[in-house]
Parts: sequence; structure tokens; C-alpha cells
Amino acid sequence: MATTAASAMKDRGKKQRDVVSWSGFFWCTLIVVFSCVLFTGFTFSTFHLLFGEKFQPVLVFRWQAPSRESISGEAPVTRSISIRETVLLPDQALLFLNYPPSTRLFTKEDLDCVYFSANSSLKQKPLYVDGDDRDSQIVRCPLYPRGFTVSLALKSNGENITAGPTHSWDSLVYEAMIDRDNTTIVFVKGLNLRAEKISNSSKFECVFGWDFTRPRYLLRTNVVSIAQEIVRCKTPLSVLSSPRRMMGNNSVKVSIRVKGRGIFHSIARAGLHSVQPDPPARKEYEMCVCTMLRNQARFLKEWVMYHAAIGVQRWFIYDNNSDDNIDEVLEWLSNANYNITKHIWPWIKTQEAGFAHCALRARDFCEWVGFIDVDEFLYLPSTLGLHDVLQNQSRYGYVGEMRTSCYSFGPSGLTRVPPQGVTVGYTCRVGVVERHKSIVRPEALNSTLINVVHHFHLRHGFKYVNVDKGVLIINHYKYQVWEVFKEKFYRRVATYVADWQNDQNAGSKDRAPGLGTRAVEPQDWSTRFCEVYDSGLRDDVLRIFAKPESQILPWQEEHEEHEQHLRTRTKGKHKGFFYDYVR
Repeated sequence: MATTAASAMKDRGKKQRDVVSWSGFFWCTLIVVFSCVLFTGFTFSTFHLLFGEKFQPVLVFRWQAPSRESISGEAPVTRSISIRETVLLPDQALLFLNYPPSTRLFTKEDLDCVYFSANSSLKQKPLYVDGDDRDSQIVRCPLYPRGFTVSLALKSNGENITAGPTHSWDSLVYEAMIDRDNTTIVFVKGLNLRAEKISNSSKFECVFGWDFTRPRYLLRTNVVSIAQEIVRCKTPLSVLSSPRRMMGNNSVKVSIRVKGRGIFHSIARAGLHSVQPDPPARKEYEMCVCTMLRNQARFLKEWVMYHAAIGVQRWFIYDNNSDDNIDEVLEWLSNANYNITKHIWPWIKTQEAGFAHCALRARDFCEWVGFIDVDEFLYLPSTLGLHDVLQNQSRYGYVGEMRTSCYSFGPSGLTRVPPQGVTVGYTCRVGVVERHKSIVRPEALNSTLINVVHHFHLRHGFKYVNVDKGVLIINHYKYQVWEVFKEKFYRRVATYVADWQNDQNAGSKDRAPGLGTRAVEPQDWSTRFCEVYDSGLRDDVLRIFAKPESQILPWQEEHEEHEQHLRTRTKGKHKGFFYDYVR
């Protein structure tokens, strides 16, 4: 009996020890798991973010914002295609797509623009699909009716694509890039600052993060300079130290806070610009050209081929929402070995900002950059070539800009687009020069990047020179046949130039005298602006380019073949080798 009781007590003691052992194991495991989670959620990079900056940092733990990338972590993989963000322009909507890895890019034929209201929905075809990179593709949809919201749907199955936030164009940070001095250059619409004036930077603040509605979780830095639509910001060291934070759709965003008013909405991501820390001793190209255009594809071949013949080596084309098959023309030029690159720049009335952006991109490659439009042609009336002119000015280390006068040509009696091109077709101009355009040394530009009407403010120690009209002039085919000229009423590209449909600045030299605000053709349009017969450039073009037997020009010779190519080509197909999205 006693033996049995003792045995029972021994068994109970053994079970009790077993229970204690499993309990200890449970708590030990829990502590280990918790430690691992804490360590991975609060990494060395986050520690550096919190304590390595001079400004006030914030804690950003992975579990506090599960739908967004933490400062120190990797971005979550998007499981399906979505609309990252939408920007509402006055005449259309820009929808930025977000693709998962290894997904085929959509074309215009794959998508419908879908408009939703409380009681109904509508569908329309997209205006255009820009870009062939999964981090930068934009679908442009027609402006939708009041009371509707816009999204996209797949034509194949009608499935709606998930939409992200929508932003108004009136107040938006739309682009950003990191400069060679590690400052971040931010492009902002809605600051409404005066042209050519440096503003008080102490009234503004730069902010970096992913969600600007949560101010506690943002990095704040000082504004270095601010002028027109361009803000130069100090970049947080924690952003510079991790290239992953500046890559793709989940890279860190940047915005501007107006002190006492709040933070601008932003779609701008501080992408690392691939620039050299110091300027190369010798640039790859002596002369480059930058232009911003919309629906100028039919004139582009003549403009590029002519300027290549006189010495231009590279072209930067900033496309401002064209829908005229510009991609096919650029592909043809690229295949013909012209060094030309398209940059998607959908932002309306931002020519000054776009030119500043282009100047920075060209700086590491180009000794000189000309900022001219597609209807403007550099003309050398003397025996000097473009190389000679550039070399003569390059001898003087203080010359940072060459200002070249413009002659404005009229319709020259024509009523239809001249088949041999503008340089041969238009030969009658006004008698006096109008304004000027500039060829600049990008290294000489002021850090504020202020520019108006194609000329820039220069750094201390640099000056501009006025080029003699007998050496270099610009033939500006400004007043072409009405079919072409009336497109100027659609919208002007410059920020500080009023659209012609508005009655502001009626006496501006940018306007055509006496036309008013409506695109109504005057009866005598074909004979206007004809004071001086000038065939100088026409004669040079025919001598250099025309075939002796037929006088056919190269851009004319390919016209019919190219038009047939466009008619038979599958619409919406994009070639990617000449695309270069601006981010």
C-alpha cells in the first residue's frame, strides 16, 4: 500500500516536471521570435535615419505602415497591375501605371478609359500610351464629365484596374532629380512666384517620405534656393546612402511645405540622376539641342537632318503630350543613326522647368546646348561653320551663353504646307529681328536654373555675348500657313506666356499682331509678315541636300514611303530604345 502511494507520488512529480519543461520551452521560443522581429523591424539603417541627421527624425517601423515601404526595408511586391496615381490636367487625365515584375506592358489597344459616377459608367479610348518602361508608363485619357471619376479597364475581360490617389494639376510637385552636388531639385506647379526672381527660401521646407498626410513620419530639410517653379533642397543622408530608396515606383517621394500653409501634393520621386560628381575634362559632344514640342512630328525630320548637317550631334526631345505618331518618326531617325532621345514630359505650361531639366541631363555630355523650337533653324550666312563659331567663343572662359537674334518668316504667299519643307517653302520675313534664343554652356548655369524665353541666368564670373547677325542667325518660321499656325491657339508651352485664347498681354511679341483670341483665319493671311525676301537658307538647303536631277530633298524623298509605313504599322506598338522617361 505504502509502496503504491510512493509510486503514485513519484509519477505525479515526473508529470509536473514535464509540464514545467514545456512551459519554459514556450516562453523561451516566444522571446526568441520577438527578438528576431524587433531586430528586423529596427535595422541599422533605421537607426542611422533616426540619429544620423541634424534635423528632427521620425520612427518608421515596418508594422506601422504595412501597405508602404519602410525607410529601411524592401518594397512589397505588387500582386497585380494598378494605377499608382492620377493627375488631372485641364484637358486630359494622366494615369501612371504600376506593373509587377515580368508583366507585359499594355498598349493603347489593351485598355479602355472608364468613367464612373454614382449611377452610371462610360468608356472611351485612351488618347495615347506613353513610355515603354514599367516604372514610367502613362495612359492619357480624355477629360471626363463633371461628377465622374476616371479609371482603366482591360478590354480583354472588362476587369477594372485598381486606382490610386488623384491629384489636381493646379498644385502639385511633379518632378524631382538629385544633382551632382547631392541636392534634390524639385519641380513644383502652383507656387505662383515671379519670373526671373529668387524667392525667400526661409518660407519653405523640403519634405521626404511616402505618405505626406502623416507629417510625423516625414524627413524635413532646408530649402537651398527657390525661383519660379524650381526648388533646390538639401537631401537627407539616409536617402543618399541607399540607392534602393531612389529606384522604381516605390522610391521615396519629395514635396515642398509652405510654412503656415501645408504640404503640396506630390508624385515626384527623388530618383538618382546618373551624373558624374565632377565635370569631365572633355565632353562627348560639342553641340546639342534641346526642344519641347507637341504634335510636330511631320516637321521633325527636316529639323534634325538639317541641324545634323551643320554640326549638331545630339538631340533631346521633350514631348509635351503629342498624339501624332511622333514615336515612329523618332524611330526612323534613330535607325538612321541620329543620336536622338525622347523624354516624356507631360506637364503643361512648364517649358522653363523642362529646359532646366534638360540642361542638367545634357551637362555631362554636351559642351554647348541650344534651346530652340522645331520651327527654328540655326543659319550661318557667312563662310564660318557652327564648329568655328563655337570654337571662337570657347576661347573665352567667361562666355557662358551666346544669344542669337531671330528673323520671323511669314506664309510667303502659300496656303498649303510646302512639300519641300519650311526652309525651302518660306522665303519672306519681317524686316527687323524679334527677340533672341540662346546656346549655353550647361556648366555656366546659375544654381537656381532660372530661365525665361530660352535664356538662362549664369553663375558668377560668366557672361553672355550677342552673336553678330552676319555670323549666326535663327530663321524662325513662326507665321506658317494657317493650317499649321492655328495650332498655336491650342496652348502656349511657356509658364509666363499667356495662352492666345486669353486676352492677357494682348500686345506681347509672342502673339500674332491683330489676331485677337480666336483662331479665325484672316483673308489676307498668306501675304502677311512679308517685308523682306530672304532666300539665303533656302539656297543653302537646296545646294547641300537636293538631288541634282530632281531637286528632291531627303525628308521629302521619304515622305510617301513613311506615310505608307504609318498606315500599315500596328498602332500602339512602342519601340523602347529611344525612350528615356524623365524621372
